[in-house]
Amino acid sequence: MAQLDVDEFLNRFKERAEAVRDRGIPPLEADARRAFVAQAENDYLDYSLVGNAAWSVEGSHLVLRIALANPED
Repeated sequence: MAQLDVDEFLNRFKERAEAVRDRGIPPLEADARRAFVAQAENDYLDYSLVGNAAWSVEGSHLVLRIALANPED
């Protein structure tokens, strides 16, 4: 079984978030455009949450901790 490099794993999610944020919108119209934009927003949120998670190993589980509030709030 391959070793899991958790920092690299999380970094890939950060890179995915950046790729979603930076990609253009293809020439879609009306409902298709709205659906594409909505999916991109969800993808960015999902990838950025995982990519910015803190992690630990507890027993035999990898635990990702995702902040629900901005630490500056």
